[in-house]
Amino acid sequence: MPWWSWVVIWTVLVLGLLGMLAYFGWSLFRKVMAAAREAGALMEKAEILSERSADMRYTEFHSAVFDDPDDLRAQREQAVADRRVARQARRDQRVRRGKILVTADPFRYSSLGKRT
Repeated sequence: MPWWSWVVIWTVLVLGLLGMLAYFGWSLFRKVMAAAREAGALMEKAEILSERSADMRYTEFHSAVFDDPDDLRAQREQAVADRRVARQARRDQRVRRGKILVTADPFRYSSLGKRT
């Protein structure tokens, strides 16, 4: 084997190594830039959350032991009435949806039952 064949072999190996390093470097650069973009988006979301957390401050606990029983009874009755109204609204919504399903035209979707 002549001496110049070793030069060609080593040149190809070194160029392959440089190409591989360039590819991995470019890939790493793209991943770092994507991570930086995501970190920026995360910082924006954290800023929004910190602004909103000021609105959701914890209110100090107030024991109902020393409150007026008539006021507490009225609040309890109001809460029960509100839940009753919400429950009835949910029932009405379910009934409306059920009526729509029951009165649907079955021939409207007859094409779905056909075999192709």
